[in-house]
Amino acid sequence: MERKQIQKSESAAPEALHSLKIAIFPGTFDPFTIGHLSLVNRGLKLVDQIVIAIGINSNKKTFYSLNQRVETISKLFEQEPRISVQSYEGLTVDFAREVGAEFILRGIRSVYDFEYEKNIADINRKISGIETFVLFTEPEHTHISSSIVRELLSYGKNVDDFIPVL
Repeated sequence: MERKQIQKSESAAPEALHSLKIAIFPGTFDPFTIGHLSLVNRGLKLVDQIVIAIGINSNKKTFYSLNQRVETISKLFEQEPRISVQSYEGLTVDFAREVGAEFILRGIRSVYDFEYEKNIADINRKISGIETFVLFTEPEHTHISSSIVRELLSYGKNVDDFIPVL
């Protein structure tokens, strides 16, 4: 895999060059919650770039269209050049390779999420060599999930406490 290079300064010696660490943060993000926002911001402390990867799953009924999700998330991070937003179909690891990512960022809210995420991470590593790193959701966000927010939206409830403000 070809790696992108980043130079720390104009006068940096060759040993000052390092491989750009890119992670993808995959999900449906219907909608993108304050929990997702927290994970992305914390993930930027660990990698150089994050691609927010909106997976297209034709079997899943979404509340917001793909275009709405891409536009909303892109606008949220328009001032952060280390974040990009893209949609993809197919296997997450194939998309990760496509964008030059070596890592997959995932969040865990509870012990129930752990088992699922561990199994997926093991399979992804086995078939692609791509590592998954997991950040635990901050305690104040553990009760927030896109599915709960979608349900609240479907009943016309205010969800301002659960989604980022643009």
